[in-house]
Amino acid sequence: MQTQTNLGLVNHDRSTKTQNFIIITSIYPPTKAVRDFAKREDHQLVVVGDRKTPQDWQWEGTSFLSVDRQSELDSQLFELLPYNHYGRKNLGYIYAMQQGAKIIIDTDDDNIPKQDWHFPSFAGNYRTTPQDLGYINIYQLFTEQHIWPRGFPLDLINHKFNDIQERSLPAEVKVGVWQGLADGDPDVDAIYRLVSNTPCFFEDRQPVVLSQGTLCPFNSQNTAFIKELFPLLYLPCFVTFRYTDILRGLIAQPIIWAAGYSLGFTKATVVQERNPHDYMKDFESEIPCFMHPYKVAEIVQDSVRDSYSVSDNLYQAYSALEKANIVTDREMKLVSLWLEDIQQYS
Repeated sequence: MQTQTNLGLVNHDRSTKTQNFIIITSIYPPTKAVRDFAKREDHQLVVVGDRKTPQDWQWEGTSFLSVDRQSELDSQLFELLPYNHYGRKNLGYIYAMQQGAKIIIDTDDDNIPKQDWHFPSFAGNYRTTPQDLGYINIYQLFTEQHIWPRGFPLDLINHKFNDIQERSLPAEVKVGVWQGLADGDPDVDAIYRLVSNTPCFFEDRQPVVLSQGTLCPFNSQNTAFIKELFPLLYLPCFVTFRYTDILRGLIAQPIIWAAGYSLGFTKATVVQERNPHDYMKDFESEIPCFMHPYKVAEIVQDSVRDSYSVSDNLYQAYSALEKANIVTDREMKLVSLWLEDIQQYS
């Protein structure tokens, strides 16, 4: 283990020994989730700070990117990223790429890894859904409980997807992104929490891979990306907090298909002990999730080309979304700088 001193902070950095990076953003002292992830010798944990994060933050086995340390990264994003915003996590991704990452894992400081926490191989024989089903509720393939993921179209929350379980057959696939589920207080929308808020513990079932044309929202809470798809990690910074990773996931899926990969979901491998939230503020932040799921999917699918690179497809998708007033010109500026920053790493 290598110890580095930077800007008065001690970072116990094992990045020279691993190509698997875990990225978390936090405004709290080291949480149980952070402490548990830091113990994993085959991963390097990176915690991205913000102005609200304790300035003396440090923990064994962790690289801490304070705001000052972020300014030292070779990145054009630093000056334009908003403070006190989840989008500062983008600098954690860039740091991991600069350190030679081949797998980047997204999670949060309230997702406690289970003892068997891991992601399946990115290539193999997995139960795979039929193609072109449109939106499906992946939670129904792992539980009988009436529950749906954040970002799922509200007009489908009472729809039954039971037959998809039977119609999903084993197939050899390349998975570019794995989303692991979360037990306890999984990622649901404010409507679920206001109406029910029943805890959920998913069943231990085999992974499910979505075929082209079959999609489901995925988040940034327990999610692994391969190097070939690193451009898709970009978190939009000028949309609401509860929309940023959902929009990212909807943009990503058609681009994943065009690149010859799939999105897969696994059983719950973390337990979420959720930080305090105001559900009505969450609802307000999620309004774009409720209003635009079909429009975003359609716009992105129409803009993506199989002949384009992942980066070019990402730019084209955001350009089309800007024309549709889903994102702003400020977002386009950041996307351009992001793609310039990571060009040599992705």
